[in-house]
Amino acid sequence: MFVWVQVEGAVAEDGKGPINWDVYTNKYRGEQDDSSSTHIRLRGASMLREDVAIMKSIGLQAYRFSLSWDGILPNGTVEGGPNQEGIEYYNNLINELLVNGVKPFVTIFHFDLPEALKREYVGFLSPKVVKDFVAYADVCFKHFGDRVQHWVTINEPLSYSLFAYGTGMMAPGQCSKWMNLNCTGGDSATEPYIVAHNLLLAHATTVKLYREKYQAIQKGKTGTAHVSQWGIPLSDSKQDHKATRRGMDFMLGWFMDPLATGNYPRSMRAIMKKQLPKFSKEESKMLKGSFDFVGLNYYTTFYVSNAPPSNPLFSSSTTDSRTNASPVKNGVPIGPKGGLSWQYIYPKGIRDVVLYTKKKYNNPLIYITENGMGEVNNETLSLTEALNDTLRVDLYRQHLSYRNSAIKDGTRVKGYFAWSLFDNFEWTMGYSVRFGINYVDYKNGLKRYPKQSALWFQRFLKNNDQ
Repeated sequence: MFVWVQVEGAVAEDGKGPINWDVYTNKYRGEQDDSSSTHIRLRGASMLREDVAIMKSIGLQAYRFSLSWDGILPNGTVEGGPNQEGIEYYNNLINELLVNGVKPFVTIFHFDLPEALKREYVGFLSPKVVKDFVAYADVCFKHFGDRVQHWVTINEPLSYSLFAYGTGMMAPGQCSKWMNLNCTGGDSATEPYIVAHNLLLAHATTVKLYREKYQAIQKGKTGTAHVSQWGIPLSDSKQDHKATRRGMDFMLGWFMDPLATGNYPRSMRAIMKKQLPKFSKEESKMLKGSFDFVGLNYYTTFYVSNAPPSNPLFSSSTTDSRTNASPVKNGVPIGPKGGLSWQYIYPKGIRDVVLYTKKKYNNPLIYITENGMGEVNNETLSLTEALNDTLRVDLYRQHLSYRNSAIKDGTRVKGYFAWSLFDNFEWTMGYSVRFGINYVDYKNGLKRYPKQSALWFQRFLKNNDQ
């Protein structure tokens, strides 16, 4: 489950153009947790067969990975034609997967906007991006769709909207000046909603294209993958219960309600009023039903409480839901802490969010498109110690058990993807955390070693024949 910037890496190689993350990491090198950048290449063409062999040895039936927009269209548009080296790389990957009995599960956009489009019309802040996004997707369908049956148009539109344009913690690093962060400009109160709106329209227009031009022949399915952390009311008060529901609206509902109903959640419209963009009748019609499956990325659960409206002088999309979220209640964490500041392990939450999605969105086909944990990259550990990730093994065991419980309760969960197969570039955290079930030795030729979690999955898949 990787994207070009997180695994393939490299800048200006194999015909690819620069992306927003290349520019972002170059500007903020030294401010990242480990001063790392996108220049390190974790998998090139020479490692492709080796990596697929690792997948086969574990027993994986499917592999989720993301395409690189600039790797396929270096300038972001079709005018200059596709990059044949990028096309060849992905064709080779897809073919190698299929030869080894592994189905490709492909994401079209995972945060890596071509820098050329950022410079030309500020990327997803402009409605012009919809046309270029759909043209890029068309190239993907044309070259890979004969072998790809599952397409995720956009991964975590919430993360891209909030963190790239609300907090400045992701490329292109935009936020309001009052936040006192070294952002490149922006407005945290308005830009995330504009970006989200254009992401939704790009998705719906892409699905429309696929259904009209390709689906009858290629027989594939389309969907999106969403941030789907779960929330538990901090107290039994009506305010906290309402806040918890509102928090789900501002997270999952922000992007799923338009696909299910053609409009944003009622709570968002009530709070945001004119600040929230509106869909035309034609757009609303196009959005409604524009998915064949729902992807859920689940990592943690929070206690949620009601919060008063924020100071209008310091308005931000991150506080518009009027909620507070904490992993701690009465001094007790909700679960064991992972290697990230925000992740506390709460396996039952995966069952709860799946059941919530079933109830609210008419029992859709669901894939758990991400689930896992990060560990701090401790350079003092021996290789033997680094491979002994018992907490991660326990995490996967429990989450899969709760996934099975949700299936027994009637949910249509058809697939599960662990994040991630290998340690990789984790955005602003760089290489300071390790998510992989396989260890990557960054100092010795990027050699891969199976962790205990990889060996556990190997036994699990063999015993369950899935």
